[in-house]
Amino acid sequence: MSPASSEFHVYDTTLRDGAQQEGLTLTVADKLAIARHLDDLGVGYIEGGWPGASPKDTEFFRLAQTELELRHATLAAFGSTRRVGKRAADDELVAALRDSMAPVVTLVAKSHALQVEKALRTTPEEGLAMLRDTVTHLREEGRRVFVDAEHFFDGYRYDPRYALEFVRVAAESGAEVVALCDTNGGLLPDELADTVAAVLEASSAKLGIHCHNDAGCAVANTLAAVAAGATHVQGTLNGYGERTGNADLVTIVANLELKKRMSLLEGTGLAEATRVAHAVSEITNIPPYARQPYVGSSAFTHKAGLHASAIKVDPDLYQHADPSLVGNDMRLLVSEMAGRASVELKGKELGYDLSGERMVVTRLTDRVKEMESRGYTFEAADASFELLLLEEVEGVRRSWFDIESWHVSVDSRSHEATVAEATVKVHAAGKRNVAIGEGNGPVNALDAGLRQALAAAYPVIETFELVDYKVRVVDVGNGTGTGALTRVLLTTANQSGEAWTTVGVGVNVIGASWEALVDGYSFGLLRAGVQPALLP
Repeated sequence: MSPASSEFHVYDTTLRDGAQQEGLTLTVADKLAIARHLDDLGVGYIEGGWPGASPKDTEFFRLAQTELELRHATLAAFGSTRRVGKRAADDELVAALRDSMAPVVTLVAKSHALQVEKALRTTPEEGLAMLRDTVTHLREEGRRVFVDAEHFFDGYRYDPRYALEFVRVAAESGAEVVALCDTNGGLLPDELADTVAAVLEASSAKLGIHCHNDAGCAVANTLAAVAAGATHVQGTLNGYGERTGNADLVTIVANLELKKRMSLLEGTGLAEATRVAHAVSEITNIPPYARQPYVGSSAFTHKAGLHASAIKVDPDLYQHADPSLVGNDMRLLVSEMAGRASVELKGKELGYDLSGERMVVTRLTDRVKEMESRGYTFEAADASFELLLLEEVEGVRRSWFDIESWHVSVDSRSHEATVAEATVKVHAAGKRNVAIGEGNGPVNALDAGLRQALAAAYPVIETFELVDYKVRVVDVGNGTGTGALTRVLLTTANQSGEAWTTVGVGVNVIGASWEALVDGYSFGLLRAGVQPALLP
């Protein structure tokens, strides 16, 4: 870890605080996938959730020990101080934090004296004792401890002596960081900065900042806190969070790195920002916000006319930053598009050096642009993108099998389970194979049919498993309601735990699913090292 990142912390809380957003539900597999993307971004810390309070989060930390290999980030477990009247060593929730095996524990505690009295129903003195006891215990157990000072700014306004005593107790008990939380999200930057400066003057603690966006100032407040001396910033990817969300961590870091010349992220860092932000949008099934700073599809978009003419002379005339620095691209048309920088970065991530392949990158960029205009997305469908990339690099289409036809029907009878049946006809390894698959739905039946039809030619197919399936209606002007275009993202995995995602698009959701399914099996065969036939 570089000296800069050890002195200044970039702490992501998407998996816990971000997951509290209305309509956002993450599976354990989703959380693991998002954590890998955050690690690609190069954040210093990833808050995984609250073990002990949520079975899903407990399972996440259990699996993380064997399935999550972080190159840059350190995993943090979130939880509360011991309960009133208990010893930290005897508290079940504190035990769950220890058992998570996370090297960092982030404790939330009330730094507002009135909140302690009304919400915890105890005295401010006991509130400080709970903090001291829990931090001390976890430090003795070998954990690094951060403290989130909940409702700090409101608490400081109500009783500054108690709020400052909270910071002192946390730091002297062994907490590395005390993150001051604008829990209700109502502060303005000047007031917040004044408070941070006052706390730093009265304390030797390392201060962090955690802001919510209820007044629309979360990012501005975070930057104001850094200007006042905070050296630990918390936020969520894409600004996810309860109510109006949390501070958008990518916007914060991009501003600090590009405007303040701070070096904060590990690895390729900001160059991954656009890809990671959009990939996580696909996992959460929340459409990307086009006007999101830095990484939105409209962040560097310019319309025709005087504006576009100036851009042709010098892009800096109408852009505050070089879009390639965040993995984005300038656009002169209002349409979905993947730029050369994004294509090259994704190709590099997949193991293909395209830096000297200008024509390949141009063709691939144009092709991706055209397909995105029809509803495709490759931000979270790396497998489909790699198949496309191989076709452009090699000049031929890799094909392991040819589809003759497929048919699926659904039988539904009153008071009986719905059953789907699919007939699949394919040519593979020089033979024509016909198979009938059954399932609890049409995609399940097609999956079973295609698997049976290919298994004789490619036995490795039996190790593939469809593990996730997402459908989204996309608006590209082709219709609305049941006639609208649909995009399917389908994730397949093998016995080794390797997973890959493919995309399909169409006005017929079954047709779109079939396209993603075929790509999924094709990519699985590619990864298994099976040699295909090459068709022009």
